Amino acid sequence: MTEVSSLTGRLLVATPALADPNFDRAVVLLLDHDDEGTLGVVLNRPTPVGVGDILESWAGLAGEPGVVFQGGPVSLDSALGVAVIPGDEGPLGWRRVYGAIGLVDLEAPPELLAAALGSLRIFAGYAGWGPGQLEDELTDGAWYVVESEPGDVSSPEPGSLWRAVLRRQRSELAMVATYPDDPSLN
Repeated sequence: MTEVSSLTGRLLVATPALADPNFDRAVVLLLDHDDEGTLGVVLNRPTPVGVGDILESWAGLAGEPGVVFQGGPVSLDSALGVAVIPGDEGPLGWRRVYGAIGLVDLEAPPELLAAALGSLRIFAGYAGWGPGQLEDELTDGAWYVVESEPGDVSSPEPGSLWRAVLRRQRSELAMVATYPDDPSLN
């Protein structure tokens, strides 16, 4: 198999043509991408479930809105913690993924990370692709690949993240942000 260029730390932004309802206007942060497959979390799918309802000890550290996000359609009964920790080294219980973004060990005592956390989001489930599957979707035009910013993880307005990420692009992608929710109404 040919070597895959890693997209870890980048964002997948669903194109308007993507027909899968799981990813309609989704913004996916890629946490791992190699020749064995890809794993990410959808950043803009808040649920009505409070973090305290499922992970009470982490509720005080979760950013606003303090709810669990649906990270994707795979393993909805599992939880992932994604946090931004500035600086060169993070505390025990945190593993750097890309830049200041990393994964939190939700089995660790929250006190180990409390002082260092810049922001924390809890995700139920994740988005996953087998070897070559994401590359095929990229070839088919289902996703835009753009750089992530640490603030994407903790956006206080996740419902507008799709437009905001596209709008900040310095290319024709900025125009896609104006694409109507339902083009048939034009």
